[in-house]
Amino acid sequence: MFGFGRPTAKISAPRPAAVTVNGRDLPLTIRENARATRMTLRIEPGGQALKLTIPKGLPGREIHDFLTRHHGWLMTKLARVTESGPLAQDKTIPIRGVDHRIEMTGRLRGLAEEIEIDGIATLRVSGSPEHVGRRVSDHLKRVAKLELDAMVRTHAATLGRPVRAIAYKDTRSRWGSCTSDGNLSFSWRIAMAPVFVIDYLAAHEVAHLKEMNHGPDFWATCTQLCPRTKEAKRWLKQNGSRLFAVTF
Repeated sequence: MFGFGRPTAKISAPRPAAVTVNGRDLPLTIRENARATRMTLRIEPGGQALKLTIPKGLPGREIHDFLTRHHGWLMTKLARVTESGPLAQDKTIPIRGVDHRIEMTGRLRGLAEEIEIDGIATLRVSGSPEHVGRRVSDHLKRVAKLELDAMVRTHAATLGRPVRAIAYKDTRSRWGSCTSDGNLSFSWRIAMAPVFVIDYLAAHEVAHLKEMNHGPDFWATCTQLCPRTKEAKRWLKQNGSRLFAVTF
């Protein structure tokens, strides 16, 4: 994300619906905010789209000029988000932070299985080739539930706070959420991250059961539950987009 002062030129022009970066046409969502005094551009998780917040009534020419001036910034940032392409035999997928080579079993049925072959972490996947993505995502959902269910219960018990329900979704805007009545939700894509990062996400949402904000007391509680909070936050900031970019 970056923001810059509002330019002064006001020449009429259509507002762009997409931006071409590194040969890719990325959809651009433009949202007006009456309280905004500058333009703010965000790359959506996974690097598949852009979001631009602008002051109310800003002319299209100013938007075009802004995007032109910062095209280099977009090229640099988006170059770091590599598209994985379709999952298939011999492709790799991270599970709990460890890259696993995908190996097709040739069988039509059966759950995906994590094993080691000649010292190489491997995920054996059944079914037809066109269903590899679905089989892998189903496995990641099981891993996320296995890890997070246990971590959430442990952290909630430490704080003495009840958890009403835990849901798993393929969210693209945030890794998790927590409601005041104890409903927690997580992106199952976190199963691709290292275990300490998964634990941080569990601690983060459980901490909200005590502090429904991101103030100093919240972060103190989060760090109490997960001592590696700062390290995990840094890991997600550096690698989160890569996990969102995996296509299933």
